[in-house]
Order: sequence, then C-alpha cells, then structure tokens
Amino acid sequence: MQQHSQNRKSRTASFGRHATLGPAVALGLGLTLTARTAPAQDTTPSRGAQAADWSAVDQALGRKGVQQPGGVMKYSFPRSDLQVTANGMQIKPALALGGWIAFKEMAGGAMMMGDLVLTEDEVGPVMRALQQKGVEQTALHNHVLKESPRVMYMHVAGQGDPVKLAQAVRTALGQSKTPMAPPAASAAGPIDLDTAAVSRALGVGGKVNGGVYQVSVPRRETIHEGGQEVPPAMGVATGINFQPSGGGKAAITGDFVLVASEVNPVIRALQGNGIEVTALHSHMLDEQPRLFFMHFWANDDATKLARGLRAALDRMAIKTAGRASR
Repeated sequence: MQQHSQNRKSRTASFGRHATLGPAVALGLGLTLTARTAPAQDTTPSRGAQAADWSAVDQALGRKGVQQPGGVMKYSFPRSDLQVTANGMQIKPALALGGWIAFKEMAGGAMMMGDLVLTEDEVGPVMRALQQKGVEQTALHNHVLKESPRVMYMHVAGQGDPVKLAQAVRTALGQSKTPMAPPAASAAGPIDLDTAAVSRALGVGGKVNGGVYQVSVPRRETIHEGGQEVPPAMGVATGINFQPSGGGKAAITGDFVLVASEVNPVIRALQGNGIEVTALHSHMLDEQPRLFFMHFWANDDATKLARGLRAALDRMAIKTAGRASR
C-alpha cells in the first residue's frame, strides 16, 4: 500500500514537470489571465473570471479553437488526408479520425490534453518530437479493428506555457502528414439518418458534425488528473458516433468511459446487442477515479444499435437530461 502511494505521488510530480517548458506568467505567454484571489489549494479559475485570450495559441496551432464548457478551448486536427476503410466501409474523419488538442486555464498557465491520429510510420517521429519538447505520451493504441491503412491514436499531456505547448504539438505534427491548413467548416445539415429516432432510443440528444451524428455523455463524478479537474470536454465523456450506411443503417464507434466495476457489465450489454468491443485501455496516467476507455463497432439498423448502446449506458454512472442513470 505504501509503495502504491509512493508511485502515485511520483506520477503526479511527473505531470507537474511540464513547467520546464517555461514559466507561465500571465501576459508573458500570450495567454491573458485575469488576476484573482483564491485559496492556496484551489487552482481552478473562479466562475466569474474573465475568459482567457487564446489568440496566441490559435496562431501557434494555425487554426481557431472552439470554446467548450468548463473553460476548455479545443482544437481539431481531422485526418482528412486519409482514406481509411474499416470492415469494408470508408469512415469519415468525424467518425473515428478526429485528432484534437484541448487546453484549460490553470494557475501558472494551462493544462493540455489531446489525442493525435497517426499512421503506423508516423508514430515514432511524432513521439520523438514531442518528447524533445517535454510533451508526454499517456497512451498509444488502436480504436477500431480491420481498418486499412492501420491507424494509431496517441494521447498526449502537458502543463505550463500554453503557447510553447502548442508550438511543440505543431512541430511534432509536422513529422506526420496531418493537414496543417485550418479544417473546413463541418457540415451541420441533414444526413441520411433518423436522428430523432436514434436520440429517443439512446435517451440522449446529439449533433451532426461532418456527416456524422455525434453524442457526448458525461460521467456523474468529477474527474481529476495530477490534482487538476478535467472537464468532460477534455476527453472524459463517453462519445458515440453514428455514420449513415444506407437503408436506415449506421456504422457506430466511439468510446465508453468507465470505472473498473463497469467494464464487464458494459461488455456484456454491448455483446448482447450485437456490438463488438474493439479496444479496452487507459488514456491517462494518474486520473482519479481510475478510468478505462472501451471502443466499439457495429454496422446495423441505427435505432436498434441505439437501444443496445442505451443498455450499456444504463450500466454506468452518467449524467443525462433524459432517463435516470445508475
């Protein structure tokens, strides 16, 4: 027990070492922070604080971010250059090829997390470039099965000067073929899918993005990493994506965000509804509570699949505006 505690303290200290990227002192970083008074242990900006100015980070990454709930600024890096098929179906970037980086203001700079979508030959060069700039990798794995070309997902984390973190990511992505031009505006119009029926069966509403119906379901409890609160928009909400495949059908993928006791009940619920589990792994190193991310795949009647996904959600502690969660 004592050894476990020492290891956890060591990992937390490691997460804090990103300050070596440079001291993050308000105006000197291009991230304008509003002065505030707070208890020593509270590193989260007050609710009434003025929003941070992320324009220097926009410039460093070569694109505009999108403000998310919880004070998160998120940047998208879709792999629109890749033509990937999975189980014989060509997948849209919004279904399973959407790399991203997110920042959240904190005392002394910002916390950064992200998920980069890479081909196998890009993994090594990108990882080396990130390590050289002090950006850590927290996971590397697959999300789907039987895809061609093979695609890997690299989770990254950093803490400190947000502009330097952004520059490090931009430099590393230069070692891949990730498009560096700002992504085109996502299509938000109608798609060949009865999204109202899907939403009713799922018990949660979503939105159309890039020809894909996307649903996000946050967990009930607050997640922390390295002593910092991690809002759902930084990758700790269950994500479910529907890509129409014709005739009322859809290919589905995404990931359930689970605590240990939920893993096998959710597997049974998915398998019992014809949904394949394609990966099970961690995304972070020192989160509390400990989380597991379960990826899935199916291509069938969209409403039927939504009912199966709802059966899995009912075995989790989630927040929804609809049905009561466990």
